[in-house]
Amino acid sequence: MKFAVIGVGGYVAPKHLQAIKDVGGEVVCALDPFDSVGVMDKYFKKAEFFTEFERFERHCEKLKREGQPIEYVSICSPNYLHDAHCRFAMRIGATPICEKPLVINPHNLDALQEFEKETGHVVYTILQLRYHSAILNIKKVIDEQNCTTNKNVVGLKYITPRGKWYTRSWKSDEEKSGGLLLNIGIHFMDMLIWLFGELKIKDIKKSLYTKDYLGLTLYNDNTEVDCFFSIDADSAPTRELTVNGDVVDFSAGFTDLHTKCYKDIVHQKAGYGINSIRPAIKLVDDVRKETALRG
Repeated sequence: MKFAVIGVGGYVAPKHLQAIKDVGGEVVCALDPFDSVGVMDKYFKKAEFFTEFERFERHCEKLKREGQPIEYVSICSPNYLHDAHCRFAMRIGATPICEKPLVINPHNLDALQEFEKETGHVVYTILQLRYHSAILNIKKVIDEQNCTTNKNVVGLKYITPRGKWYTRSWKSDEEKSGGLLLNIGIHFMDMLIWLFGELKIKDIKKSLYTKDYLGLTLYNDNTEVDCFFSIDADSAPTRELTVNGDVVDFSAGFTDLHTKCYKDIVHQKAGYGINSIRPAIKLVDDVRKETALRG
């Protein structure tokens, strides 16, 4: 299986490289505007590397014409480029595997689905928390108890400190990243919706809303969720989840989640696509609009 990787110099790229290796794939070419990509030597030393999209695209087209087409494109680029890179993958006849968030704005999902129809390819996205053993256990309990008849009280706190570099990168530019909740919280929004059903905004806490942190309450007829997300550099890293008074330990168990995602996509053709992530993208978009209105 031949893979190309876009954004190979980024933070999350090594997880994709490891997953590709684990499923028996080969990265034949990679793209990143920065050339500090020595991490490639640990995984695929023979892969071609490009710092310019035009040369990368030319190489991928050449492989296609020579009968050695790229089968999958792993997309680890900045968030605002994800949908464009998904379309590129489909144009060259490859299947996109896109890191979170799949898109920034919900209407971009509609455009991608139109492209899927035109090309016959499926866009997959990485929703690794759906593979975490602790989350799967919660899912099993909730499904057995029938969450449509039980009231669930949930607490989520996620603190991942970031230094000053973060404010100078694309990640702090809301137009490019989608903002704090989309950039660091989209997996958790998806996880909550997957567990408890689609959620709406109940409250955005003014005292817990800055560029570095966000507190909000979400709800549906059967569930209320109190959330707090932060990148404050002076805070201790925290990943806490409580469900109906029980503490869920998911501080570990993250090392092979990307591999599990890739195995489903590559071997089972059963990964998560556009409709799977749509409710979470819509929820975060609602939060973004609400916070913009509040200034």
